[in-house]
Formats: sequence, structure tokens, C-alpha cells
Amino acid sequence: MKKLIYSLLAGALLFSSCKDQDFMNIDPNKPLQTHPQLLLTKVEWDAFRAFSGTSPLYANRILVQTDGESQGQYFKWGRGDFAPYSNLRNVTKMIEEANRVNDPSYLALAKFFRAYYFYNLTLTFGDIPYSQALQGESPKGYAPPAYDTQKAVFLGILKELEEANTMLKNMNPNASIAGDIIYKGVPAKWRRLVNSFRLKVLITLSKKESDGELKLKESFAQILQNEPILGNTEADGDGQLIFKDQDGNRYPEFNSSGFGSGMFMSATFIDQLKVRKDPRLFFYCAPTKLAKEAGKAIDDFTAYDGGDPAVPYAETSIKAAAGKVSKVHNRFPAEPENEPLVLMGFAEQELIIAEAIVRNWVAGDANQHYKNGIKASFKFYQTYVKGAANYFTEEKANEYLALPINDFTQASTTAQKTELIITQKYLRTFFQSGWTAFYDHLRTGYPDFHRADGVNVPFRWIYPQSEYDNNTVNVSKAIQSQFGAGNDKIDQQVWWVK
Repeated sequence: MKKLIYSLLAGALLFSSCKDQDFMNIDPNKPLQTHPQLLLTKVEWDAFRAFSGTSPLYANRILVQTDGESQGQYFKWGRGDFAPYSNLRNVTKMIEEANRVNDPSYLALAKFFRAYYFYNLTLTFGDIPYSQALQGESPKGYAPPAYDTQKAVFLGILKELEEANTMLKNMNPNASIAGDIIYKGVPAKWRRLVNSFRLKVLITLSKKESDGELKLKESFAQILQNEPILGNTEADGDGQLIFKDQDGNRYPEFNSSGFGSGMFMSATFIDQLKVRKDPRLFFYCAPTKLAKEAGKAIDDFTAYDGGDPAVPYAETSIKAAAGKVSKVHNRFPAEPENEPLVLMGFAEQELIIAEAIVRNWVAGDANQHYKNGIKASFKFYQTYVKGAANYFTEEKANEYLALPINDFTQASTTAQKTELIITQKYLRTFFQSGWTAFYDHLRTGYPDFHRADGVNVPFRWIYPQSEYDNNTVNVSKAIQSQFGAGNDKIDQQVWWVK
């Protein structure tokens, strides 16, 4: 009997010791669980800033470099990277925590952010890991993920966005999503953003409109007819990240050293603005040094000039040294707030709808949506840029739209109408919308990207070296199926633009 009692006591002490040891092995600074609201704030902050910055502006003929050769400016880039997958890990963790606390609102937003990241990833490379991606913490253990075809990825993106819309639709309208720094927790506003982004994804696939499985026209029409989309008021407006003059919350270009002596404006972009008498020019860049010395006013269009993005950078350097090239407006690195970064907004949405009407995807007044888009862009700068209000009034917008070069009613052909719409999408992408203008060029040919003879615009980036090192079999299969073995090159045409 004593032996039995001793054994039981020893077992209890051993169990207690193990429990204590397990507790001691938990690092309080590295919690294993958290509420998804804490993850959401980080997810939103990262996502709205993920594709901003100067890199797209060189490829889009908006900026030029004078102190060295910019790979983007001369379309000489090579490998891309899979950095967005790192951000997607936080989205995956948010899904896990949302399931743990049984809160579908975070699942809906996770589907949106997954769609957003995978949309950008597949446009960057072509086929990518999608259905098997982000399973490193799976109970089954890690296995290098297979690549999905680009079509399968787009079908998945559209499905996730549709599911996000449905989940948000079924939420209590009075519910609030804690941790939301974009729409302050209002599900109905997120639903509008999700549906507007669906329109963007659909129009991106315009070259595939004959593909019956994608159902582009039918889906576009269904969304317009039956689903809420972004409006032009604060109550139903843009999905945007607003910055504050607080540590960790400032505009991403604030105090950036990148705006040094070598960064100047491209003549391609400036000339598009000048010929249209577009007042956004005055707040995108500064007058040239010679114009300032001559005392020209900031609203004098002759005070601005850019460098040729197609010539060797040394030629532009000489022109800039002579004071004949405009710099980026100083407000971008000098002001801690500036305008918000817009992931998807009413201005872009309206121009997308205008294009869909021109393509006969849906019925409607393309001219009205075109005007709505331009007026919304003017209102954006009137609202958020210091000293800009008088340049972007309703009257100024109407005067702008009445100029023959901006008047949609003057366009008679589908090509002319499309060029007007895409050009206006382009003119609003200064430090906004990431690579959207580049992808618009690939699918429509607009805007024209001035470049040297014999230089072609790439269709994609090369897969990261890490994939060759760690996922050799799957990346090799993806290259073989898309382009043929050994053809992981930037000039290889991908599915969505064929």
C-alpha cells in the first residue's frame, strides 16, 4: 500500500513538474495567441503601403534618374522577390485567430487582403504558388508549394473576393470591426471596397473577355447592378490610409533621402500634364531652377520641364545641371502627412466603369463616369494637399473637362475613348496605385511609354533566386509550362496579356 501511495505521489509530482516546466518554456514576449484585431491593424498598414514608392514611377515614365542608370527607367530589371508572401503570413495568422475566436469579419477582410496580394504577385511573375502557399505551419509539415497557373490564381482571387462580399453582407450592420484603421470598423464600407476591387480585377483581364470560364462581362454587370460600390462621399468613399505626424504613422516618403540630387521628373509625364493644362502638375513637381530665377508663377505651365526617359542618363544630367529639369515637389519628403495612399478609390473606379462601357461590357454613360473620375481626382487634391484648394474647385474641373483635348465627346473611336480613359488613370498615379499604369500599358498600349529604339517593355519579372534554391522542382515546372525550359526572362509574355 505504501508503495502504491508513493508511486501515485511521485507521478503527481512528476506531472506537476512537467506542467511547471511547460509554463516556464513559454516566452511571455512571444505570445502564441492574440486577438485578430491586433493583427488587422498591422495587416492594413502593410498592405496599403506595400506597392507604393518610387520604383513604379521610373518604369511609368514619371521619374528619371540623373546620377546613375535606373533599371526601371530603361526596362532592364531582372529578378523580382516574394516579399509579399511575408505580409501574407500575417494575413494567414489573422485567419487562424479569427477562426479561434469565431469572428467572420476578420475572415472576410483576410480574403480581401489575400486577393490583393496574390493579384499583385501574379501580375509580377505569372504562375505563382497559391493553393499550396503559406502552409509552413500546417500540422502536415512543410512541403515546397506547387505553382498554380495564372488563370487558376485569378479564378481564386475572384472567388475569394466574392466570398468576402458575401460574408460582409451577412454581418450585423451595426457590428464594428475592432482594429480597423481604414474604415473605423464599418463592414458596409469594406464591402464597397471589396466590390470595387473586384471591378479592377475584372477589367485587368480585358484581353481574356472571350474566356467563358472567367465570365468577365457577366460578373462586371452583376456587381454594378446588385452590389454596393464606392461612392464620392466620406460615408462611402475611398479605401485609403491617412497619415499623421506621429512616430510610426508618417507619410512613407517623409525625410526620404531618395529625393536627392539625382531624382527628376520625366518629360513624358510633364508633357501630358502641360498639354492638358492640368493643375495637378503644380503639386506633383516644382518649377525648373531657371523658371524660379525668372520669377515665373507656379501656375505657369511653361515653368515646368522634364528629362527624356529614353536617352542616356548623362544627357539628362547635363540638362538638369543647367536648371532646365523639374524636381519632385518638395512637399513629398518635407511634409509628414501629405495625401493618403489610396488602395482603391472612387476616381479609379469611375474610369474603370467608363472603360467597361466603351468595351460594351455594360450599358451606361461612359462620358459621365469619365467626368466623375476626373472630378473625384481633383477633389482628392483639393481636400488633402495644402494650398491646392483653389486649383481644384468644381469650376476648375469643368473648365478642364471643356478643353478639347480632355473632352470625351470629341473622341469618336473606341481607341480614342480608351486612350482618354487610360491617360486619366495614368495622370492620377503620382505616388499612387503602384504598378497599375504599367499593367494598363501592357493590356491596352496606353499610355505610350517613350523609350529608345529597340527597347521593349517587359511583361514580367524573373522568379526569385530563393525559389531556385529551395523550390527547384516546382519553379522549373512553372517555367517549362509557361515559356519553355530556361526561359525565365522578362520578355516572356504571360497568360493575362496574350
